[in-house]
Amino acid sequence: MENIKKGSNISLMNLPESTLECILKRLSPIELIKMSEVCTSLRDRCRSDHLWDNHVKKKWGRIIGDVAYKEWQWHITTAKEEVNNLNQHSKENGSLGSFSVVWPLLCIGSYLEECKHLNSSLSNNSMMTLYLSLENGKFWFPAQVYRGLLVTHALVCYDSETDTFQARQQNGGSLRRGNNVQWHKLRACPVETSACVRYVSDCLEDLKPGDHIEIQRRLGRQNYYDWWYGVIGHMDSCNENENDCRCRYCETLIVEFKQYSQGSRMRRIKLHRKREQCEEQAEYYGGIRKLQNEEEIERWKKLLPLHLRKYYCEIKST
Repeated sequence: MENIKKGSNISLMNLPESTLECILKRLSPIELIKMSEVCTSLRDRCRSDHLWDNHVKKKWGRIIGDVAYKEWQWHITTAKEEVNNLNQHSKENGSLGSFSVVWPLLCIGSYLEECKHLNSSLSNNSMMTLYLSLENGKFWFPAQVYRGLLVTHALVCYDSETDTFQARQQNGGSLRRGNNVQWHKLRACPVETSACVRYVSDCLEDLKPGDHIEIQRRLGRQNYYDWWYGVIGHMDSCNENENDCRCRYCETLIVEFKQYSQGSRMRRIKLHRKREQCEEQAEYYGGIRKLQNEEEIERWKKLLPLHLRKYYCEIKST
């Protein structure tokens, strides 16, 4: 920089590569877009995936998971194929994906409105296009919505005017819609298993009393699964002495839903470790996911009734 003559014009393209890269990393999405309009060279740099990947993760990372990324890649791939094959059979509105499904195809894929902007140029800048499609509410992506002490599958899209989300969920053979869903009510899908498929558990043999879990539950075989929060409990015959407890070796698995009061039929259920069983004729339980992350567990505890939250805090402090 010392060799630049006084009064001479300094071009960004004359800066060392590392310096230019550092500048671009500090730009906001809007600034990157404006910078990309300066020249062809800056356009390519400002659209690069590694820059936009950071912005996607920073704003959307908590609710965009592997499932949503894979759905997005499907749209990008489909758009490229249509351009390469000059496919004239696209929908008139230029959308990709569908909300129309019937049993047993209850797994709703993602939905992209106005996919015509995914031309060969923008489709090569996948992360930038993903960010803009999310920000503009054009990309309906799979996520999960907290509804009380359960989590349901949904397709959601962002509304920048209200900083909330719209959600579309399966309700039997129809769709249920919701508006103004807050950020804290959403999470990324932790597993790829769809709402109509039983999750294949990999933790059943190791579950023991005190473990925090999520378990699939559905009302009737023709409905879809929700995820419920529970805790593994002791058998009735167990005195709960840690040295004498043999519950982890029993074929019967006790799941306690502590959000229900003592005496409620929903408070405590018995399941077989190796197969789906129903406690009542209309209630079916599927796979179990053990919660390993303390942040996930704390999030569930905050949703518990106040008196139970106090109980957990007292137990934790002893």
